[in-house]
Amino acid sequence: MRITGGTARGIPLKAPKGDATRPATDRLREAIFSSLGPAVEGRCVADLFAGTGSYGLEALSRGARSVTFYENDRAALACLRQNVQSAQRSLQATTSVTQICAQDVLTLKSAEPAFDLIFLDPPYAMIADNLTGLFQSVVGPLTLNEAKVIVELPGNLSPEIPGWQILRRIGKSGRDKPTALIFQKDTEGQP
Repeated sequence: MRITGGTARGIPLKAPKGDATRPATDRLREAIFSSLGPAVEGRCVADLFAGTGSYGLEALSRGARSVTFYENDRAALACLRQNVQSAQRSLQATTSVTQICAQDVLTLKSAEPAFDLIFLDPPYAMIADNLTGLFQSVVGPLTLNEAKVIVELPGNLSPEIPGWQILRRIGKSGRDKPTALIFQKDTEGQP
């Protein structure tokens, strides 16, 4: 696994042993970032359920202004810290462009929106029953009005989230195939 594009392209990323962390594949990340194009540049990014940090680090490599990683698994946090240090060295970036929060995403509270690009890659087992709740309690309060939210999920799911519209699906359908949906707040009917 590696960063697939941008200034830090080719930097290898460490992942914890076992199956507790499911890193995003290089192929899917490359497709997502090709779809986003220059929309990543200058963005404030949140990587929720960060794991190895592959989504946030890919965004940083491609010009994001800052990335905040949220992860609470101890083994994943150790790899995440190493991956962030490697990417920062490659990018010659200061530590102020990244922040690692060792916190359970389900307990996040935001006083005001702060992010215009959010990557949400929760454990697949929690998606079917909890995705709408995650959008209502965590994602919605964190996002600025024009924000895009990229959700990695199994290809057999097509969730409808009240107040959000799907802009694009990336990847193949199928139960065991990872895909991504790009969401944006549904502004139709609003002044």
